[in-house]
Order: sequence, then C-alpha cells, then structure tokens
Amino acid sequence: MSQVAGGVAGGARLPGREAAAPRPEGRLSVIALDGMPEVHPGDDLAALLITAIHATAGVLPLAEDDVLVVTQKIVSKAEGAVVDLTTITPRPEAVAFAERWDRDPRQLEVVLREARRIVRMANGVLITETSHGFICANGGIDASNMGPQSGHVVTLLPADPDASASRIRAAVRAAFDVDLPIVISDSFGRPWRWGIVDVAIGISGLIPLDDMRGKPDADGRIMRSTVRATADELATAAELALGKTSGRPAAIVRGANPTRGEGKISDALMPREFDLFP
Repeated sequence: MSQVAGGVAGGARLPGREAAAPRPEGRLSVIALDGMPEVHPGDDLAALLITAIHATAGVLPLAEDDVLVVTQKIVSKAEGAVVDLTTITPRPEAVAFAERWDRDPRQLEVVLREARRIVRMANGVLITETSHGFICANGGIDASNMGPQSGHVVTLLPADPDASASRIRAAVRAAFDVDLPIVISDSFGRPWRWGIVDVAIGISGLIPLDDMRGKPDADGRIMRSTVRATADELATAAELALGKTSGRPAAIVRGANPTRGEGKISDALMPREFDLFP
C-alpha cells in the first residue's frame, strides 16, 4: 500500500489510527504502559514510548481525551541529564551535613551546584529552588531506580521539561495521528504533610490549571479562590497505576478531559510575592 501526502491511499487508516469510541462521562481510567526497557543516554525516548503504546493491551485506539504521563527519570536518562558521583568532590559544608545526617556528600554537592537558592537546610533535609523555579527536596536530584549504576549515578531534572514534553507529543502525533497532551511527572513532598505525590514538571498540549474563579458551584455560589491543579492531578493519577517499583515509567490517563492549549509549567508556579512562608 503506497502512502500519499496527508494519509494513506484509499482512505485506509494506519495501525493504531482507528477512531476511538466515545468515552462515558464521569469515568477515569489509567493504563500503565508495558514493555519499556531500561533507558540510557541517547535513547530515542519517544520511539520507545510509541512501541510501548502498541504493546500494551487496551491502549489503542488513542483518543483526544487521553493524556500521556511520562516520569521524569526516563526523560532525564534519555537526555543525558545524569551525573556520575565518582567524579564529584564535595565541599566541606556538604561533607559536614552528610556526616551528621547519614547522607551521601557527593549527592549533596550536586544538589548545591544545581540550586538557584537554598530554601532550607536542616534536620537532614535540603530544600532548594531549581533553575526552573521548582521548590523541592534535593533539587529534584534522585538516585533511585538507576538500574545497574544504582549508587553511583544520579539524575538531574531535564533542562527544559516543557520542551521535552513537546518533542514526545510531536512524535506521538506523527505515529498515531492523535494529538495527545503530555505530562512529565516527578515526586515532590508537600508542606505540612508526610509522604510524596507526583506532580507535573513539564507539559505540552494542555493548560496546567483550571481556574474556576467567577464560576458558580453546584449550589450556585460564585467561587472566589478555586483553581484546580489539573496537570498535577493527572501526574498523581498516573502514579497510582505506575507505582515506584514496577519498572513501568509511563501511563495513559483516559477520560480526564483537561483543558487543551499551549500552556507551560511555569504557569503553575506561585510567584514569590505570594509566598506566606518565606
């Protein structure tokens, strides 16, 4: 069958491009993608994700209300945002903090080097602001799930997570003729609560916030302060299916229907002048 510009001869659809049936309202599903291999620097991550979409039962056909959530770790690995700790000489401040709190001084040194500013460094916890404007523990630098190099290598955050998401989105659109929004997720702690949740650190194809201010609630009262963190909700929903030890670093969230548009993750970051706890 010969391809023609804009499609396939005879009007036939390529595999994976069949029209999806309408989704029932009020229902959300998450499908973790199977078959993702260990990712290494230089790998074509989008191609690996496309292969995993084909290999995972129940994913195809894709639809416009699907969102592809991809964990930060594999994006950083593919883009080479990794640091070999054996090459790091920590400063005295990092060594002293590590000795007191049983931390790896080399990893602390990497965190300090990558930080735009140190927000807090106490009780064994290092909170920094990253170059992206994220406030998080250890600057998002992570030593977990590193495969055979575990213990010797850490990942940095992607340099431009929105651009990373846009590249994946373009490749998936070309492969399936469906424009899927992309969320790149990472695990963050939260003030005043134990535990971590996944949040969005990069997006493409959706608006990260659903501003409901000025709209009536179910009782007709006008909402004054409600802004839903839609991209973060998508990231957390995906994490419930992915887990931390399953080796499945990407998922399709189906039926969420986020607001489409060319948003950026910085739209979800609160300006410092609104910080009540500087």
